[in-house]
Amino acid sequence: MRDRADFEQYVKERSPRLLRAAYLLCRDWGTAEDLLQTALAKAWLAWRRVGENPDPYVYRILVNTHATWWRRRWRGELPSETLPETPDADTAEAVATREAVRQALARLPVRQRAVIVLRYFADLPDRQIAEILDCSVATVRSQASRALRKLRVDPVAGAVMTMGS
Repeated sequence: MRDRADFEQYVKERSPRLLRAAYLLCRDWGTAEDLLQTALAKAWLAWRRVGENPDPYVYRILVNTHATWWRRRWRGELPSETLPETPDADTAEAVATREAVRQALARLPVRQRAVIVLRYFADLPDRQIAEILDCSVATVRSQASRALRKLRVDPVAGAVMTMGS
């Protein structure tokens, strides 16, 4: 039976990786933190039933909660009191590359984005991704293939992917 100490240890060890996955799903650090906190709260409620490997269960909560939030979210402009600082020349290219990848991920359908994030950023095997998304391994592979095909033909992301290989 799992207890509070197990949960605290899991949160301590896995939160940075879960937060990165949440960020890549929703593309906003504040929302990613909220998403992770919500997912962990839901996981805590079921912690005794989770089993020995809680990752698939928690990632599934993360992906499903994001999908629910995404369907309900207003996608208008967000006002800001201050303008962002202008980056220097050294970091400008790296920031532009990261932003291009984020935008390309944003253009993918939610399911394909989830597969790419879980496979390449959370480093999960296809079997675990299939468990999290409640689909077959073949579906995970076909969604990944379609997503990568779209990313390769994306004008900005395709250039970034070509530079990385």
